[in-house]
Order: sequence, then structure tokens, then C-alpha cells
Amino acid sequence: MPEISRFLGIVIMMYFDEHNPPHFHVRYNEFRAKMSIDTLNVVDGKLPARVRGLVEEWGELHQKELLDMWNTKEFHKIEPLV
Repeated sequence: MPEISRFLGIVIMMYFDEHNPPHFHVRYNEFRAKMSIDTLNVVDGKLPARVRGLVEEWGELHQKELLDMWNTKEFHKIEPLV
């Protein structure tokens, strides 16, 4: 699973052969979650509220890029949240 971004201890990943709907995976310490690219809601797992907010903010900035990556399977690093 390619790591596409890392910031503040948060790791964002995407699998090559994933099922719809479009989503990405988040890892933070012992927490794991799957987040929808379209809505930026947690669809599986759990994150602390502060981390979820940071990932939602990052996702809003890169939503189109994430969806393009999902559709083309051409993965690359995305700028972290600064």
C-alpha cells in the first residue's frame, strides 16, 4: 500500500486494488480509519477528533488530486499539511 502523505504523525495511504467507493486509509498511532474521498467522512475505523479534523482539512486541499489518483492508479506523494 503506497504511502501518499505523512504529517504530524499521521500516515495517509491508498491500496492499488481497492474496491469502490473511492477512499484512502489513515494511520495514527494505534488508530486506523478509512475515509471517503468524496465526503471526507470516516467510513470505517476511528480517529481522535483532532486528527480527523486535520485529515479532513488536508483532504479538502487535495480532494481532486486524490480522486485522480484513485481513478488512474498513478500514485505519487502529496504535500503534507503544514
